[in-house]
Amino acid sequence: MSAGLLDTFRVLSSFDPPRGALRGAPWEQYVDWAIAQGLAPLAAYNLEYRLGAGNAPEWVRDRLLSIYQGSVNDNVMKLVNFKRIVGALEGRRLVLMGPAAFADSLYPHVGFRPVPELQMLMKRLDVDGFAGFLSNHEFATEPDTGNSGATKVVSDGRTFILLYSDVLGPQRKAQTAGILERARPMRVYGASVFRPELEDAVLLVALDHARHGYAVPWVSFIDLRELVTGAKWMGGVYSRPLDVPVLLARAAEWRLERALYTSLSIVARLFPDAAADATAALPPLRRATRELLERTVVGPVCTPGRTTALKGMERVRRLLTGQ
Repeated sequence: MSAGLLDTFRVLSSFDPPRGALRGAPWEQYVDWAIAQGLAPLAAYNLEYRLGAGNAPEWVRDRLLSIYQGSVNDNVMKLVNFKRIVGALEGRRLVLMGPAAFADSLYPHVGFRPVPELQMLMKRLDVDGFAGFLSNHEFATEPDTGNSGATKVVSDGRTFILLYSDVLGPQRKAQTAGILERARPMRVYGASVFRPELEDAVLLVALDHARHGYAVPWVSFIDLRELVTGAKWMGGVYSRPLDVPVLLARAAEWRLERALYTSLSIVARLFPDAAADATAALPPLRRATRELLERTVVGPVCTPGRTTALKGMERVRRLLTGQ
């Protein structure tokens, strides 16, 4: 049987892809979609170095490899420059979230996970001070054109840095303070940079999914897959089982139970090998709520190649973020 788009995605997004599973893969459909979803770097590596090119046409290999090489170079440029800027900074607590926190902790190679921008959480009182510090390194304030919800956005023309303070909203300042307090050191970036602890990282990913109405690149679901399954390939800060009672209690406190249910359900559908871990952490929602989320969000999102936005996206966003 020929591989479909979902089968191709599963094989090429695995850290241990099975050989011989890409016969008849829909390359014409897959390549542009995979590039748009942030999947191309990992797919290129798997094709070339794990699958002996997987019988892919030469144009597919060339296209994906060019994206892989560009992702490696772009990530290294951004992260090395960031380290140079903040490495000597002391006395601050700055939490690096999202792709930049995951590229070196969830993926076997930092180039596998594109880092489109840096996302940082800090106390509100530190936002202007840190933005001022960055202004000494050619960063200037930019408009938040992506509706990220960041308190401030700065850029040096190459790298955007999104500065967050009340990431959970103004009514949950104590919960946001908890994220800062629990954060784990990222010593590679000096004494002032941290990353969220595991359970907080899972919830922040689900929050980001919900705030974007699940119109997010599919590489984000690989992030969540690895967080949920304990980053078995890495032996690092996220390489431990989820503390499910803590996760569920925190989801309830943050009013993110529906977002967590939705994001975990998507992971369970997309990655059969991760389904047991994902479903074990599902919040206990009412049956009617579960059925609504499965029908209106989980099912449509899990359709690869979908080009239309979810219907009623703003209503979905409010529902999932507790607004």
